[in-house]
Amino acid sequence: MALQVIGAGLGRTGTLTLKTALEMLGFAPCHHMVEVFAHPEQRHFWLRAARGEAVEWEEMFGGYNASVDWPSAHFYAALADRYPEAKVILTRRDPQRWFESISETILKAMSMHEGPAPDDHFMRFGDIIIAENTFGRDFGAANVIAAFERHNAEVQRIIPPERLLVFEAAQGWDPLCRFLGVGVPDTPFPRTNSREEFWQHTLPPELTAPVIPAAG
Repeated sequence: MALQVIGAGLGRTGTLTLKTALEMLGFAPCHHMVEVFAHPEQRHFWLRAARGEAVEWEEMFGGYNASVDWPSAHFYAALADRYPEAKVILTRRDPQRWFESISETILKAMSMHEGPAPDDHFMRFGDIIIAENTFGRDFGAANVIAAFERHNAEVQRIIPPERLLVFEAAQGWDPLCRFLGVGVPDTPFPRTNSREEFWQHTLPPELTAPVIPAAG
């Protein structure tokens, strides 16, 4: 099994909706941050990757057909090189609405601890990838939106247009299915992961505690 679809969009751009849609279209399983919460041992791989250590992507993705969301979206370019036949999807949404959403979910969760997360924290890898590398630990609106726009522009610069779909969940099945070369399902396009669902279902219990023991 090798990745067939690589999601390059940042969190809160409809990535869980895209995961659900891809799995409905036959690209299951699809990796998403919720997979790390369901399989907490994965955090050790992602911490190595976040620190810039050499990793073998098959160690993580040998059992997946697709990936979306952080943490894998941070490594979209490396994944696109590793899986040259995979198609890339950049999920987008209105920048201001995206900022409002991420501020009330991911950034709020990352603010539960003061300063950088300690090395034995469950989400240390996310702290490095998101807080440090993506936003430079500045969660102000201007900086976060600028980082969002830079990321989206960089994806479109790096990935050849014939290999890339820029996609908003509101567009529904048609552009997604055309891009992937599959039929349009009879079922409605999924809608999931509201802010309420984020807090109820997405975060693991460990994120409400300061640290958890590191393995090994």
